[in-house]
Amino acid sequence: MTQRMHQYDARMVDLVFDYMRERLQYDPVPLDHPGEGERLSGVLDGLLNARGNDPADVLKLYDHELSRAVISADSPRYLSFIPCAPTKAALLFDMVVSCASLQGISWLEAAGAIAAENQVLRLISDRAGLPESAGGCFVSGGSAGNLSALVVARDTARHRLGLASGARMRIAVSDQTHSSVTNTLNIIGVEKLLVPTSDHRLTGAALRAALAADTDPAPVIGVVGTAGTTNAGIVDDLAGIAEVARELDLWFHVDGAYGGAGLFAPSVRAKYDGIEHADSFVVDPHKWLFAPFDCAALIYRRPWLAKGVHTQDASYLDVLHTGDNEEWNPTDYAYHLTRRARGLPLWFSLAVHGTDAYSEAIETGIGLARDTAALIRAEYPDLEVVRDPELSSVVYRRRGWAAQDYYDWSQRLLADQIGFVTPTGWEGEVVARFAFLHPGTTMEMVREILDTMV
Repeated sequence: MTQRMHQYDARMVDLVFDYMRERLQYDPVPLDHPGEGERLSGVLDGLLNARGNDPADVLKLYDHELSRAVISADSPRYLSFIPCAPTKAALLFDMVVSCASLQGISWLEAAGAIAAENQVLRLISDRAGLPESAGGCFVSGGSAGNLSALVVARDTARHRLGLASGARMRIAVSDQTHSSVTNTLNIIGVEKLLVPTSDHRLTGAALRAALAADTDPAPVIGVVGTAGTTNAGIVDDLAGIAEVARELDLWFHVDGAYGGAGLFAPSVRAKYDGIEHADSFVVDPHKWLFAPFDCAALIYRRPWLAKGVHTQDASYLDVLHTGDNEEWNPTDYAYHLTRRARGLPLWFSLAVHGTDAYSEAIETGIGLARDTAALIRAEYPDLEVVRDPELSSVVYRRRGWAAQDYYDWSQRLLADQIGFVTPTGWEGEVVARFAFLHPGTTMEMVREILDTMV
């Protein structure tokens, strides 16, 4: 029985491959529904037992019960939070990576995989205008990237300023900064200097004014700019922030987890001016660069600083840090050690489709947002656009609705499989929001959703 676990099973392979072929052919991908805890507990009861089960029965249970109790983030009707729309090429190669059991921590173990990942990191760095020396690694998501980068910011400043471990330090953020940044600062013991925004946008002028008025003796050692806020897709004044950061020797981190992909869209590229001065930068390809979960690119302007902070010291790891100085170990650039080569599906898809196709797909999301705002203004007098879209998010309201109306409408919309659109908050008010990423979303789908609100 134990030996069978690691032997090739042609029947099981055929079962799984047949299921994957069917899933890849869904057009469009169905939304499906959230699960009911009691029902799921019932269908899973007794499944994990001493003797195991027929793989056909287990796969059937997954297909008929579990997979249908998951809202599909790759559906073109999934317009909440930040969707995921991986290319078929990326999904297929994710299967290749998984079946190869790649341990992508070091050049010693996975030089080929790391070389390919680094090619993608170089492409993103070039789009951001970062120098040839820039580099980093792929991590699980924006939260992991923000944590890893701001640890480097903290420790670099501590060394530069000669501060003792535990000394108070602060990083400037806005009231629109992603919750993962606040969580990171709590984890690493760094406080916030909260800078007020102008129209939900952090500017260099506001940062300069906040620093000038600050009387707290604890040093401000960095600033976080956002390249596309999650709620409304607003890009901060990166050029102005960068100017202040250079003048005052602050670490400049850019959280572009969602919006950073806009670097590939010529129509909005100018919004990102100033990102070329970032000390660290995060973008999640599993959001708007059409990669599978979980994939975030973490890039440093001076990666040797990150290596000095994140390299783990253990006798059994010494072999990873001997020999050629050009070796690149992804484990040296974030808090992780074990990692899958999660950048390879993106690499394969980019190599297959080319960067022009990516730019076109990203521009499609931007166009959907602009067309939706125009449609609301032209044909839906009961609806109101809250703010002109900058990237691919549209925040709007239904006049006369209270918070519960939005929540009830969202549940009906999903129950009828028309769309998945959840309410959000805007200046203390509950409103509606579209997040367009999937290039397969159509204006007919948008109109169908909007018609349910009148």
